[in-house]
Amino acid sequence: QLQLVESGGGLVQPGGSLRLSCAASGFILDSYYIGWFRQAPGKEREGVSCISSSGGSTNYADSVKGRFTISRDNAKNMVYLQMNSLKPEDTAVYFCAAGASTYYRFCPDRAYGLNYWGKGTLVTVSS
Repeated sequence: QLQLVESGGGLVQPGGSLRLSCAASGFILDSYYIGWFRQAPGKEREGVSCISSSGGSTNYADSVKGRFTISRDNAKNMVYLQMNSLKPEDTAVYFCAAGASTYYRFCPDRAYGLNYWGKGTLVTVSS
């Protein structure tokens, strides 16, 4: 069974940090690009960050540039999102997704070719 599972969400104070993890089972991640997306209550899903299959290229939404860092460890079949200087507006359910490398260049503005999605992990930034 092909599956992505996110973990690492929780409650954090503004200015704090969290590291999200995305674990794959049933398939090997190293041929896929990975995107992190989020959806806040009452809002549309938005792209946060993406990483190429090799890890050599990354893209970020303007809202998280300089605060979030995406990385991957293909040997462990894992992808991470380090989130620093968190703000209340970062509160959302965060999802990871895997897609064919052909579509990497559209990410995070567009969620093209992302065939596999996790169920999400909730991040709440509040004092």
